[in-house]
Amino acid sequence: MEVTEDLWHHLGFPHAGEDEVAFTESDVEALRMSQELIRLGVLSEDRQAALVRTWGRSYARLAEWQTSLLAEVARERGGDEVEDLLALSAQVLPVVESLQDYVWRRHLVSAARRMLTVADASAVSLAVGFLDIVGYTARSKRLTDKELVDWVEEFEDTCSDVVVEHGGRVIKYLGDGVFFTFEDVSAAARTALDLAALGDDRDSPFPHVRAGISYGDVVLRLGDVFGPTVNIAARLTTLARPSSVVIDENAAAALEDVDGFRIEKMRRTSVKGYSRLQAFRLRSRSD
Repeated sequence: MEVTEDLWHHLGFPHAGEDEVAFTESDVEALRMSQELIRLGVLSEDRQAALVRTWGRSYARLAEWQTSLLAEVARERGGDEVEDLLALSAQVLPVVESLQDYVWRRHLVSAARRMLTVADASAVSLAVGFLDIVGYTARSKRLTDKELVDWVEEFEDTCSDVVVEHGGRVIKYLGDGVFFTFEDVSAAARTALDLAALGDDRDSPFPHVRAGISYGDVVLRLGDVFGPTVNIAARLTTLARPSSVVIDENAAAALEDVDGFRIEKMRRTSVKGYSRLQAFRLRSRSD
């Protein structure tokens, strides 16, 4: 029972009272499958907790979004919202479940390919980038809730399209920003410059942004990325002016002989965690 309660909490659910009817046979079966993975040596106690927490966070967000989407469709139909929601769920959920399985398998193959290209799958060298919206707080105060959601979703969609098109991966969205990685430093640089240029385009709804890019060893864990390289990229973003990109020494060295870029050395600056951080301003040759 102790293990069961721990896993239930890791999924993100509160403790259920002893007299409360809260579980079904599917919950028991999930425990059986967890035990099978432990028996096979795939999951240790620590790995099991980390995996279940990741599942809980990821699927909680996904479920909230899917439920909101179905509720919105039910309201648009103009009938009994509860009945329409239940009917939609019965029709849609099996399809969504199959699609989620498909997407997961495709990403599993992609992750396996990436890991096979390096000797140590947990520690690799990557270009790490952060992109922030300039003036997010001020603008968000002027928007309705729906306008804010639409604006942020459009921002995230555009960032995702540009990052993926250049061969990178979006690690996470940060409300007013995006965190991405690339194996190729020049592709990361081009992505940041392209997004900064979009913000300068008066005909584009994309907001003004600023970006920071660093290059070096990182630690990969449960789909996230950690290490000093990540910290430096985040600090560099705070040094960038609107519509500009700032990079670290390692990225500057990697881009030194690459056509299409101009690199300008900046003054060493003290930022949180780094007393004299050397930064470089990155521009396109065409600017």
